[in-house]
Formats: sequence, C-alpha cells, structure tokens
Amino acid sequence: MAASIKGIGRVLPLWKRRIPRYPVYWSGNPQLRVFLPQFWMKMIKPEREIPSDVVHFVVHPQMSRIDIKNYLEKIYQVPVLSVRTDVHRGKEIKHPIRDHVVALDDDVKYAYVQLGDGCTFEFPDIFKDKKKASEKELAEFKQVKLREQTTEQTHWSKLSLPPWFR
Repeated sequence: MAASIKGIGRVLPLWKRRIPRYPVYWSGNPQLRVFLPQFWMKMIKPEREIPSDVVHFVVHPQMSRIDIKNYLEKIYQVPVLSVRTDVHRGKEIKHPIRDHVVALDDDVKYAYVQLGDGCTFEFPDIFKDKKKASEKELAEFKQVKLREQTTEQTHWSKLSLPPWFR
C-alpha cells in the first residue's frame, strides 16, 4: 500500500524525471565514471526566415544554456557563439461543453543557437522533386483555365445557357 502512495508503481516518462546531480565527492576514492545525461535536443525548422548561422531546437526542459552549448560542442564538435532559451507555456485544454480549463499541455523549451567560426546551417529541402511535380500541375491548371476563358469569350452571347445546351 505504501508503494502505491509514493508512486513507485507508476513509471514517469524520461523527459519528466529529475536528473540526478553528479556527486562532487565520494568517500573511499572511487573511480570516476562517465554518466551520459538524460538530455535530448530536437532540431526544428523555423516558421519564418532567419539568418543562416542560427539554428532552432526543442530541448529537454531541465537543460540550461551551458548544457546546450557543451552538448553541441563536446558531442557534435559544433562551434557555438551564443545560446538563447525560451520557455513556451503549454496550451490550456478546455472542456468542450462547460468551457473551463480541464488540463494544461506540457511546457516546451526552445533554444536558439548562434553558430560561431563562420559556420552556417541551411535546413535541408527533402521535397525537391515534389515541387517540380506541383509546378507542372500548376502550369496545366493555368492552361485549362485559359481554355475555359477563351471558350467563354467566344460564346459570350450564350452564357445564360447551361454549357451542355450550347
């Protein structure tokens, strides 16, 4: 019964767990061990145009600016000039009928990283071929629209009649 009260039976997701601090001193002169942090970063495409030396990330809520900088420099060898973070509050989930707040979504932490040493990053365009197909479809649509306009102009006196009767 005590286990269920303390929440041992319930497993928290990785991003909601508190990250234990690395102990400064252990008695008995133990070996130093490398513990990989439970941090994560996800690169996202910005909604508007930004400079080519700035990259946007969604990061673990407990990551600080120093953690983000060290994460990119030590693991990925990316030179970082500055890091800015911003926490966006989760949206309110309202009851559909009673119109009061039932719950809140989780907060989201964003990091804006400015790269150093003249490094630039351009988000990859993975749908290059799809654009060509849509441009072809657009050109065909314009041609069909132009044909319809020319037929309307040639039969302008009969526009009040339905097309199947002309």
